[in-house]
Order: sequence, then structure tokens, then C-alpha cells
Amino acid sequence: MPDDARARQRTGTGLGILLALVLGAVLLTALPDDGEREGGAACAPHSVASWSAEKDLTAEFARYGDDPSRADDWTGGDGTHSVRLPDGRLLWLFSDTYLGQVHAPPNPFGESYTWREASAPLVRNSAVVMRDGRLERTLPAPLFPDPAPNQWRWPVAARVEPRSPGSSDQVLRVLLWVRTAGQSPWIYGVPTATEVATLSLPDLRVESITKILDQQLVPDASRRVLFGTTLIEEGGWTYVFGGDDGQAASRPVSHAYVARVPKGRLAEPGAWQYWHGSEWGTARPRAVLGDGQRTGVGSAFSVARVGGTYLLFTMAAGSAGLTTVTSYWACSPAGPWHGPTRDFSPSLPPGGQVAAYNPQVHPELSDDGRLVVSYDVNWLDTGGAAATQLSRNVSLYRPRFVTLRAAPTR
Repeated sequence: MPDDARARQRTGTGLGILLALVLGAVLLTALPDDGEREGGAACAPHSVASWSAEKDLTAEFARYGDDPSRADDWTGGDGTHSVRLPDGRLLWLFSDTYLGQVHAPPNPFGESYTWREASAPLVRNSAVVMRDGRLERTLPAPLFPDPAPNQWRWPVAARVEPRSPGSSDQVLRVLLWVRTAGQSPWIYGVPTATEVATLSLPDLRVESITKILDQQLVPDASRRVLFGTTLIEEGGWTYVFGGDDGQAASRPVSHAYVARVPKGRLAEPGAWQYWHGSEWGTARPRAVLGDGQRTGVGSAFSVARVGGTYLLFTMAAGSAGLTTVTSYWACSPAGPWHGPTRDFSPSLPPGGQVAAYNPQVHPELSDDGRLVVSYDVNWLDTGGAAATQLSRNVSLYRPRFVTLRAAPTR
């Protein structure tokens, strides 16, 4: 195993703890209306009306991860995103991922947890194919190679697009975050660039990777912005949300940003426009969420549209941010955003220092008002104990799911 992968195991895998730390506090600051109230009269305040555990989907990932029949399969990961392919398959994308095999309990500690060897392979990203609700296979991993020594790629949101405007040939575009190994406080990697990968269909072969926004010339790494945590398509545009990391190794005050791209042109850097306070353009983006002092968003959150209203899901502010998801609403991707509204606390696996993070809406499994949301879980300790815990109880590093209903509030 490469030295870098071993180092990541010692820290308990990167993206999981990073997001658990950075998603602690959230407040969406009001900005002037950008004149694009896409929701119009249909836009109204919304909040979570009810929610319940999506047990079948959670159980399917447990079944697949526990299947010992192959040695190169996904057994756990975080950074959960999904995209529907034209032939009906669902592709699940993950960041840091454990491969190998798992073993039935008891584990070496005498506990009744399914477990994996401490030497199990750890890769930076993976993709798993689902058909008709059943996970079938893991693509060769890592799917996206490291761009350079001491750098890696984490996949985030994805869309199927025409190969070129007007083409009948479709391809899959996947947004990628590039990070570079760094010293404290950047123990989970320094934000480096946003890229877009183009994959052929139906065979899901990586054809090319295009750099969209290079952040290496931004001297303050805490102000570097990576785009792609979530996508929304509306009115001929694909809106791409992103965030900065604030303070890398603490519970930071981070900001959220939004860009837009004409539908079908995600892989064209010149087609991207960034919201910078009063209009869209090519200048440095301006934050649409977060006050930069007491509260803000982390680098991972999700946005969905219900009727004429945009809903944003993220972890709640303060100490509740380790267990509780909250939401905000707006009539436009650039805001102004309002909230927080009603919170909910999804279930966590037993085991002590466990946190939820990275709530992601999966539109392919949702309908208007009924949303399927995943959340990742991980052990909080950043030392060697984290890797031990993830090996002795494999359920600590797998996505879980809830179904919620969003409804207008009075």
C-alpha cells in the first residue's frame, strides 16, 4: 500500500473527519435579491414536515459491503453522491473508500461487529453500480487517478450531458475536488482545484479530466473554493454549489458559493459564471451563505427544489452539528436564504464518538416533497484510534438514509 494511503488510515480517512469537523455551524446570511426569483409566486417558506429512516437502502449498502464473495469490492466509504444513468442504472460515487473483505463477528476484540483487517486497502475514490435497487459491482478503484504526487481527487456531484451541445451522444460529467497533502492544520489536504471528468456511456470509462477552477494562486488556503457539493438544474442552467474550508483542522466558519453553467457545458471552463454579489460573471465568487464570523457552512451540503422553493440541508449549528440536520429555504440559488427551520437527528450506529455529516439529497430516488437523503457516519478521533474503530466495526464508515417530507410553513 502507498505510504500516503497508510497515513490516511492512521488518521481515520480524510473526508469523513474533515466534514464532521467543518459542518458544525451554519447560518445563511441574507443578501439582496438577485432579480432571479425562479420560484416566483410558487416560492414559499418550507421546512421538514416529517422524516423516517430509509431502512431498506441503508440495509442494501450493509449487505453489499458485508458480501465476502469478492476481494476488490467496496466495503465502506463516505462523500456519498449518486447519479442516474440513461439505461436506468444508478451510479454511487464515494471519496475515501475501503476495499478488500470483511469478516463475520465476533471481531478480534470479542465484539459482535462485522470487521475488516487493519491492512485493508484504502483508496481515494470509488464508484459502485446499482440496478433495480440492488448494488451489483464496484468499478476498478480508484476510478479517478491521482493528478500528481501527494495529490488526490474526491468525486462529488455528477450529471449526464450531451458530449457537445446538440449532440445525441451522451456522457457522464463528474465534478472532482483536488486536494494536496499538507501539514497542520491541513491534515486532510489543502484545497487545490475543481475539475470535471468526462466518462463514456454505458461503459463508464474515464475519457478526460478538465480543470475548471485552479485555486493554487489563492495564498490563503482557507479562502480557496471548491465547487460541486451539489447541483441544481433550472431554467436552462446548471447551478453548482461549493464551499471553502475556513479553518482546516477546527470547527470553522466557512462560506458557501454558487456558480452557474449553461446546461450541457459543465466541462467547459469558459462557460462557468460565478455569483459575486450583484451579478454573474467571471470575477472571484462572493459568498452567498455564512457571515464569516460566528457561523457558516462547511464544504459539504445539499440543495434540492420543492415546487418553487430551494431547500438547503446541512448540519445544525453548534454542538448539535455532530448529530442534527437542519434546513434553509430560498427563492433563488443565490438567496437570500432563510432559516434555520426544523431540525431532525437521524440514527447513528453504536460505539461512542460517532458523528453524522454530509447530508445529500438524491433526486433520482425522490419526488416533489418527498426527499431521500443520505448522511455519512464516522469516528471523530483524528488519531490512530479512528482507523482501529473503522476496522473493528465496519458500519461506522457507511452511508445511512432517511426519507423526509418538506412542506410549506405558515
